[in-house]
Amino acid sequence: MTTIQRRRVVITGMGTVNPCGNSVAETWEALLAGKNGIGLITKFDTTDFACKIAGQVKDFNPDLYIDRKEQKKMDIFIQFAMAAAQQAMEDSGLTAVELSKAERERFGVVIGSGIGGLSTIWEEANGYRGPRRTSPFFIPSLIINLAGGFVSIKYGLQGPNSAVATACATGTHAIGDAARLIMHGYADRMIAGGSDSVINELGVGGFASMRALSTRNDAPEKASRPFDKDRDGFVMGEGAGIVVLEDYEMAKARGAKIYAEIVGYGMSGDAHHISSPSEDGDGPSRVMHNAIADAGIAFEQIGYVNAHGTSTPAGDRIECTAIRRTFGAHADKLKVSSTKSMHGHLLGAAGGLETIVCALVCKTGRIPGTMNIENQDPDCNLDVCANASASFDAEYVLNNNFGFGGTNACVVLRRV
Repeated sequence: MTTIQRRRVVITGMGTVNPCGNSVAETWEALLAGKNGIGLITKFDTTDFACKIAGQVKDFNPDLYIDRKEQKKMDIFIQFAMAAAQQAMEDSGLTAVELSKAERERFGVVIGSGIGGLSTIWEEANGYRGPRRTSPFFIPSLIINLAGGFVSIKYGLQGPNSAVATACATGTHAIGDAARLIMHGYADRMIAGGSDSVINELGVGGFASMRALSTRNDAPEKASRPFDKDRDGFVMGEGAGIVVLEDYEMAKARGAKIYAEIVGYGMSGDAHHISSPSEDGDGPSRVMHNAIADAGIAFEQIGYVNAHGTSTPAGDRIECTAIRRTFGAHADKLKVSSTKSMHGHLLGAAGGLETIVCALVCKTGRIPGTMNIENQDPDCNLDVCANASASFDAEYVLNNNFGFGGTNACVVLRRV
């Protein structure tokens, strides 16, 4: 039996569209400054809705990324993914070189979405005029894997092509799965991440009926407050977070810019409840254990945790319990923060954007703070970088994302 040595995987390109910015640079500047991207919903009339706030993408121009004829074939979540993927490819420098067919056959895509084309479903259902008047682009524009499909077609990428749909863990699962394809020799390069956009009547109404959303409508910018005692639910966001992953030796050989290395990936399942983890934090704790074990490092080597931190009363408390359960005494030395306090919860895109945040923490040595903490919950008694950015001087960071159905994902990144 032949043993294949595990290859190193690095991030060489990044792209995002989100409520805090339509590029990585704009987003990073906003997050370090504590700038908030949440406001009153303008996409539809919220008169009859208990929740009237969200983190909406602003001033997005699809013409910069997609031909106008092609836009008609794409739900907005696909358009966001196309934009973020183009940014990531340009950032990686790979658009400036002509890839051979052999190289393109080893270059794949894993882009997921938590919900997919709900906006298209809503619009088509409301304008339904019979089977003969249904758009031929209706199905292709809403299917989750079409985000990756359109990206692969645009760049001629013929390597592994799949999609992930694990609710709010989607983006991190997609990046972890893609990294493993490179680690174990099934691909050399991958485009990976997540995209979601469900700020419409159905999306907001559905989450609101679960009493999952904040109703702090009189102060939208203060509504998302992870770890604060007065948090009352998450604030829905939208957007995409996409990265280019590459075999380290290949990236080094071509002189690529390297943001960080992905060294560990963990998965776990709660098997407890469709929308809430168990009070003891067992599932989230195990996923962190699994990622750190996969990285082959000690728990004490982690210096920063980008928390799932959605601002729900139970979720934040249980995640903090899980962090203490995982790290023991070292939990008191960790820096922890949740950028969802500024951009809201991007659902299936959360892990993509937050992996980008972690890569920039590694690259710059700066940690965005957790905003809106006015009265920190004693059950969340960690150093959550309250209301201010912090410095990072360790080697490893960890990113958590958890989803409905009890699905958990975690990646460990290393400074390079």
